[in-house]
Amino acid sequence: MDFRLLPGGKLIGEVRVPGDKSISHRAIMLGALAEGVTRVRGLLEGEDVLATRAAFESMGVSFNSAAGELTIQGAGLHGLRKPAVPLDLGNSGTAMRLLAGLLAGQAFATQLSGDQSLRRRPMGRVITPLQAMGAKIESAAGGRPPLAISANRDLRGIHYPLPVASAQVKSCVLLAGLYAQGATSVVEPSPVRDHTERMLRGFGYALERDAEGVISLQGGGRLRACDIDVPADISSAAFFMAGASIAPGSDLLLTHVGINPTRAGVINILRAMGADITILKSREMGGEPVADIRVRYAGLHGIEIPPGQVPLAIDEFPALLVAAACAEGRTVLRGARELRVKESDRIAATAEGLAALNAPAQVLEDGIVIDGLGNEGRFDGGEINSHQDHRIAMAFSMAALRARDNIAIRDAEMVATSFPGFDTLAEGLGLRISSSS
Repeated sequence: MDFRLLPGGKLIGEVRVPGDKSISHRAIMLGALAEGVTRVRGLLEGEDVLATRAAFESMGVSFNSAAGELTIQGAGLHGLRKPAVPLDLGNSGTAMRLLAGLLAGQAFATQLSGDQSLRRRPMGRVITPLQAMGAKIESAAGGRPPLAISANRDLRGIHYPLPVASAQVKSCVLLAGLYAQGATSVVEPSPVRDHTERMLRGFGYALERDAEGVISLQGGGRLRACDIDVPADISSAAFFMAGASIAPGSDLLLTHVGINPTRAGVINILRAMGADITILKSREMGGEPVADIRVRYAGLHGIEIPPGQVPLAIDEFPALLVAAACAEGRTVLRGARELRVKESDRIAATAEGLAALNAPAQVLEDGIVIDGLGNEGRFDGGEINSHQDHRIAMAFSMAALRARDNIAIRDAEMVATSFPGFDTLAEGLGLRISSSS
């Protein structure tokens, strides 16, 4: 499927984007391992999350969807059954890395695989700490999927300083720690999203963070079912935040958005660039901070993105960099090597897309330098290769708001992994978008 976009337009209206993907994955996983019935509202029903659900169904967990609510009949920490076939996780790196931790301590062997894109992504960063805990894991060349995880009920807790700021690695180690003997602890080099810790506490599992930032838990506990209300995904809202910031006349209200401080980098960075963003009706639901976000057009200016904000906005950079290309002056991103091992090399894919639209960018080993077109500047029309990356496709859709000619985005079908119905919703807000097979 391709996206075809006419130039110009503005974003006006009120919208609630789909549920948070990170929280949705974790709600299914912990609900499946809890004792009792967990009820989840607002779950993202994108392909990535559905792959996680299907994996647990293959391991004997019962789910029921009705009236906008997912009911999970938990199997308990030791109630999963050996799946009859390898678990196909589609395009979801989150599912594979977190499931590797959960399955490393099971009494049965499993194999984790996925689509062509996922099989190119490195898994060594979770294999290394899991093997240090005593897990037996085999992978394809270069630590890539598929992963073969042997039966093992003898995991041991470890203390693991994360070599990179990665919520997926942190979560993998902590989830393996549920099955380990003794204490398991991790140390972050800088703060990353903390949905796993918040949700573990919500399911009644004791977890501590000391004054030095060491996060630890003891193995052998229990998870107790609870109710979860999944907020709208700030990563999905980010495309519209960037689009409204660069399109004159835009005035957009994004409702019920999760504004967890470990995910708020996109707000902080856009504000530093001069964006007009107002946070309304701040509240807490299910342990997660939530708010409505109003975004109006404002002329942006380039900045050097603060290093501390990089891990807090790692998934939002495709949208942020398209916005930076519309700003006055230069934007510099460094310390973002993680972007090279996402669904695509997002640094290279973004630079390639900007070049196709005649916007200058310089690729760095760990980032990118963008000289903005200015607040009156316009992208040329052109054709964008999404590299089958949902975030690249959605980010460059917003570029059409500041283009002088048509934009075509190839291979946009992967948008359904995180944002089903994106094109229809975006069209309703004013983006001139259509899709074709």
